[in-house]
Amino acid sequence: MTMHNPQARPLVDRYGRHISYLRISVTDRCDFRCVYCMAEDMTFLPKKEVLSFEEIDIISSAFVKRGVTRLRLTGGEPLVRRDIMDLVRTLGRHLGHGLDELTLTTNGSQLSKHAGFLAQAGVRRLNVSLDTLSPDRFRTITRRGRLEDVMSGIDAAQEAGLEIKINMVAMRGVNDDEIEPMMAWAHARNMGLTLIEGMPLGEVGIDRVDTYLPLRELHDRLSRRYTLEKLTKKTGGPARYVRVAETGGVLGFITPMSHNFCESCNRVRLTATGQLFLCLGQDDQVNLRDALRDGGLPALDAALDQAMLIKPKGHDFVIDRNRPEPALGRHMSVTGG
Repeated sequence: MTMHNPQARPLVDRYGRHISYLRISVTDRCDFRCVYCMAEDMTFLPKKEVLSFEEIDIISSAFVKRGVTRLRLTGGEPLVRRDIMDLVRTLGRHLGHGLDELTLTTNGSQLSKHAGFLAQAGVRRLNVSLDTLSPDRFRTITRRGRLEDVMSGIDAAQEAGLEIKINMVAMRGVNDDEIEPMMAWAHARNMGLTLIEGMPLGEVGIDRVDTYLPLRELHDRLSRRYTLEKLTKKTGGPARYVRVAETGGVLGFITPMSHNFCESCNRVRLTATGQLFLCLGQDDQVNLRDALRDGGLPALDAALDQAMLIKPKGHDFVIDRNRPEPALGRHMSVTGG
């Protein structure tokens, strides 16, 4: 399939926000069942509904032509998809030709076998989701993972020269006692740590009201013990960063609940079935798979225009006893983290 070559129009929504960042869920499947992300018994997508690598490449290329400079592969767990490195190498050809960065978010379980290939394909940094340093607690949170596999993966990634940032979902009564040890461990290994508030997506295995921990509270707690120096560091995502003077490391806060970041939103999310979600916390979407399959590249280009017209101003997540149900029925693993 040859690339259509329309005059490149930047992807700018009704609120003047330039979309420069595409997150691509290559699969809804995962080898973990983290309690805040998935139900114990998940029903996964039929393989025939999932975008092929060729379709992902065509869609990604269309985004790059229209000004997207960052691609992030997510899941589920992206590295469990068969032959995933074929896609990474294919997308890597855009680096230096409109694309500034190709990254992944991973649980780390498969990194040992893939880290070297990722580096060869042009990936320079990874986000690794890790919520505890306790093997027993790790098994409880992931329901089936092994901490030693993740640690081996992180070792392999660092040996391959990849920069690692640890993403930790902060949960009251679950892992809030480990935040300082996690920070000390990550910073000692020259890795950043980003703390994330839990989000009300899908029916999962924890009580979101009881475990919700506002990161403002956590920031205040840490600032009583550590010197937190505000940074202007930007990675294209929603995190706000500080440098911890005592450790020399970088600490990030992603606060979709207590302090949303919608006014600067520069990203959209492509699901494994080709639905383009314009906001993690809303259901506004455009079906890029059908546009591409039914109308080819002109229809895909028109669908991107339509997406910019309907991208919402922001999300309105709420977690409290009056609204304990999820804000949206879909799980995080469906949309891509």
